[in-house]
Amino acid sequence: MPTDILLITPAFTQLNTPYPATAYLKGFFNTKGISCRQADLGIEVTLRMFCRQGLQDMFARAAAKADQFSDNSRRIFALQDNYIHTIDDAIAFLQGKKPTLAQLIAKRGFLPEAARFAQLDDLQFSFGNMGFQDQAKHVATMYLEDLGDFVKENIDEHFGFSRYAERLGRSANSFDELYQTLQQPLSWIDSISMNLLEAHIQKAQPKLVALSVPFPGNLFSAFRIAQHIRKQHPQIQVAMGGGFANTELRSLSDTRVFEFFHYITLDDGERPLEQLLKYIDRECSADELKRCFLLQDGVLHYKNSPAFSDYKMSDVGTPDYSDLLLTEYINAIEIANPMHSLWSDGRWNKLTMAHGCYWGKCTFCDVSLDYIRLYEPVAAAQIVDRMEQLIAQTGFNGFHFVDEAAPPSLMKALSIEILRRKLNVAWWTNVRFEKSFTQDLCFLLKAAGCIAVSGGLEVASDRLLQLINKGITVAQVAKVNKHFTEAGIMVHAYLMYGFPTQTAQETIDSLEMVRQLFECGVLQSGFWHQFAMTAHSPVGLAPEKFGVKAVIPFTPTFADNDVVHEDPSGTEHEMFSDGLKKSLHNYMHGVGFDVPLFKWFEHKVPKTSIAPDYIRNILTNVDSSPSTANTKVIYYGPQPAIEYFVKTKKGSSWSMASLRFESRSKTINISVPDTQGKWLHELLQKIHIDQPRQWTLQEVKADYTAAGLEHFELFWDNKPINGLNKAGLWVV
Repeated sequence: MPTDILLITPAFTQLNTPYPATAYLKGFFNTKGISCRQADLGIEVTLRMFCRQGLQDMFARAAAKADQFSDNSRRIFALQDNYIHTIDDAIAFLQGKKPTLAQLIAKRGFLPEAARFAQLDDLQFSFGNMGFQDQAKHVATMYLEDLGDFVKENIDEHFGFSRYAERLGRSANSFDELYQTLQQPLSWIDSISMNLLEAHIQKAQPKLVALSVPFPGNLFSAFRIAQHIRKQHPQIQVAMGGGFANTELRSLSDTRVFEFFHYITLDDGERPLEQLLKYIDRECSADELKRCFLLQDGVLHYKNSPAFSDYKMSDVGTPDYSDLLLTEYINAIEIANPMHSLWSDGRWNKLTMAHGCYWGKCTFCDVSLDYIRLYEPVAAAQIVDRMEQLIAQTGFNGFHFVDEAAPPSLMKALSIEILRRKLNVAWWTNVRFEKSFTQDLCFLLKAAGCIAVSGGLEVASDRLLQLINKGITVAQVAKVNKHFTEAGIMVHAYLMYGFPTQTAQETIDSLEMVRQLFECGVLQSGFWHQFAMTAHSPVGLAPEKFGVKAVIPFTPTFADNDVVHEDPSGTEHEMFSDGLKKSLHNYMHGVGFDVPLFKWFEHKVPKTSIAPDYIRNILTNVDSSPSTANTKVIYYGPQPAIEYFVKTKKGSSWSMASLRFESRSKTINISVPDTQGKWLHELLQKIHIDQPRQWTLQEVKADYTAAGLEHFELFWDNKPINGLNKAGLWVV
């Protein structure tokens, strides 16, 4: 039966879990009765390449270039039988289908090894806190990376497991090079992609094929798909949307693009695709299209009818992962770091707590675009409804909330809802390191299944953080990270260098801040990236305000986002790249803290001006968690046992109460005066998370006073009460 729309994620995005855009759209189309299928060609092409038959084809193709092999390729080619006879087992192990192979793989000698293994970490040291299965995943990942290197060197120079022909798509102000490359014959990988695509087209028989292109590394594959459809299936319409189009193609003017695509849509895809299907069915005119580029009589037009608004987040439905090969994804571990591995290891259901960013002020960010600017949260109850639906559909209870920055208040409400429903889930998300993340809130998040957070520390310099308008300080980040870490939540930091007017001294001082955060154990993972000025950010829109000058050699006709700029400060930021990444790699493995900073660099750098105990001193200061009268007080745990006894000291006696709290990991005993103990014991029942109404701190204080007790703050804000957050008593 013909399908209205076939949604495709082109190769290559990620190996461990589907990119969520098509699942989001399919969930929406379900609410509209629009027939839809979806496919992730990234995982499908990978599995077709890296199997017994795929490797046989690969080595046969490479044989003609044997006299040009590098030493590494020569070794892999010589071991081709070993690769061919182990590839299916290695892939099955990474898919979680043959876990018993872990011993064989981890102890080495089963999988052939080439250049990637020369950089292999001390496995016993690196995986002491991760486990044997993870150690074997790391070995199998290196094995797969070796094969990827062979493909890139001898079969297809554009290959990358999570990005393909990325250079052609990144900062492609002109369409010329990409267009010329598309005129060349299909590569081996192209041929595999087209064969898989053809099978999906025959099965779906769609009116419209919509390609979601989130990154530059998907772009070339998307054009190849569109090229094939236009040639082989001229009756099918082809559209492109996704993150790349949303940020890069907003000022598109090169009509050659429409030799491949009929339409390009921008921003949220629900309404534009719904209108596009109506247009294809001749139920509306071109003027009723939403955020859509198309050619009419050879002239490029952008249609954005004001008559149709976007759908609310509450109305777009639950993501639908049906059609996707959920059990076939590959769990890889590239770096022996538990936090860093989350991006490549594990099958995560992707969800969003809120559309846009509740902060929306960072000067390097695309805050002028709707995907950041338009903030709209989803009710906590509806988020958990969707979580339960996805667990039932996929069988997986891990969630990655892909928010720009998850709001702390919504994370709190979400956690309470998860605990009330007694839902067993693991989840992680992106946050701002703001002071709202108190110690108690972090304990609540952990109890509800939060395992990790990632957030932008950016440049660890208070001057530059203020210039970025991040709304945080280094000291605040350190304290918040301590709260997450003490609760058992891992922390990843996005790090930036090269922001306008940043000096060499500030770069080295930023590195020293990062070193200390790792050494103090409050940061587990990080990633440095060089600042890129985007056309839609405050810096890109007004570079002179930030002390830099935009360089515009010509007017872009294709991708228009990255703005070339000159920094009068004269710092050559590229020089710091290798040293920053090398030092961070060591810190993430728990080593290198005693290495002087200058040793990470091949060129002379200034000495850091940061005191060696700067972060440690911040963390040792007593942190008074902010709270107001309306702050909620919640208890999550079994009712403690209470016993009364008489305490005698130096001839004086007084009545006491002993409360025994049984948490999942330990027993906590406290002793308080009997009247306060009796009140606390009764209070815990009233404020339990299962109760329909949450109490405020002001109400708790009033209840304390009504019981005839005095000095509430003296009792509540000191030991032993303020240590009960480990037992599930939280002021949030």
